[in-house]
Amino acid sequence: MAENSQLLLEKGAGKQSNYYENCPGCAIERLKCSNVGIPLKHLFFIGTVTLSAALPITSLFPFLYFMIGDFHIAKTEEDIGYYAGYVGSSFMFGRALTSLLWGLVADRYGRKPVILIGTVAVVIFNTLFGLSSNFWMAVSMRFLLGSLSGVLGPMRAYASEICRKEYQALGMSVISTSWGVGLVIGPAIGGYLAEPANKYPEIFSKQSVFGRFPYLLPCLLISLFAVVVSVVCCWLPETLHIHCQNKEYAAYNGVEAAAYDSTLQERDGNSGDSLPTSQSSLLKNWPLMSSIITYCVFQLHDMAYSEIFSLWAISPRNSGGLSYTTSEVGETLSITGLGLLLFQLFLYPVVERILGTIMVSRIGAVLSVPLLSTYPYIAMLSGFWLSVVLDSASVLKNVFSVSITTGLFLLQNRAVSQEQRGAANGISMSAMSLSKAIGPAAGGSL
Repeated sequence: MAENSQLLLEKGAGKQSNYYENCPGCAIERLKCSNVGIPLKHLFFIGTVTLSAALPITSLFPFLYFMIGDFHIAKTEEDIGYYAGYVGSSFMFGRALTSLLWGLVADRYGRKPVILIGTVAVVIFNTLFGLSSNFWMAVSMRFLLGSLSGVLGPMRAYASEICRKEYQALGMSVISTSWGVGLVIGPAIGGYLAEPANKYPEIFSKQSVFGRFPYLLPCLLISLFAVVVSVVCCWLPETLHIHCQNKEYAAYNGVEAAAYDSTLQERDGNSGDSLPTSQSSLLKNWPLMSSIITYCVFQLHDMAYSEIFSLWAISPRNSGGLSYTTSEVGETLSITGLGLLLFQLFLYPVVERILGTIMVSRIGAVLSVPLLSTYPYIAMLSGFWLSVVLDSASVLKNVFSVSITTGLFLLQNRAVSQEQRGAANGISMSAMSLSKAIGPAAGGSL
């Protein structure tokens, strides 16, 4: 066996350069092995693609109530929330059904095609959602948007592959930050630009297309941004290893991979970074599944928190709320988004490098408990101190949340080999989408 392996290695070594020279993944690996610094261009690509995928998710919430009312499907005003829930959850339901499929496609054909299809889907179906003339069209467009926009899972795999190991935390931070910023900016776009003929009659007439379709403008603006991102994706380098598959090279590649894995095990020792010995089944990969389960729990919690925070802030004082206006809630969320951006870009990579991925996630999870316990006492404050304390608590809550999420992203992608990374992120996205669909309903009911 050893002699056959040696013969295969000797036979394949002479053709190794020809075998790998056209592989985009190998080109990225050669670049990473050189003395390059932070891949700023690639981080920009990652941030813009993630932002374009995040914007459509929450942009409809400010106008969804009025949109359902315009469809005249609800018999009473109380029924509007019931129908709005179907429109809101259809996106997550579609994403839960197809995330694993898109992960498998990304593992087979590459990250770039899936990312490009996802951004084009935002262009088409988000625009059609703005043109919806009835309830079922709105539900269908959101479902198709969620089904075909399988971007986040491949982007997480892409970020872990495009960056050297010391910059992987920064790459995941860019994804988490862009996603969080998109979830904050999305509602602002929807709130300010919906029904433009009523809000800005000097610019938009009621006879124009924006008068006939009052919710088209915010959707169209997001779709135009997705068009730009789709063009940018054309320059996105592929990170998946795509080799010419013939028997001779496949045999050589298998022997080389076995030798490489052996070298990795000797080099890493007990560092804890080596992959599990058995990769035959992702569902049996406990490091992966444990991080996915933890991720789903915290995603359900974060969606419930997002639902409750706005309701609590707007509720009257005699009900334990803050009596905030929508503009004051928006101001708090804007400050939170800015603080989150600064932390993720400048502090998280340093903290992760000092404490380690798992410890950062643990600290964020533990500190979230006493922080959330202070919210009832925050409602007793007023004036300047209320604003200061609430803004600080909101920033800390989201910093802890994103620290947990970013750490779990890193754990999930380090728990599998590259060939399984798309499928692993697909499982994570499917499970997370189901958790996020449960979160708002559970949080609102409580």
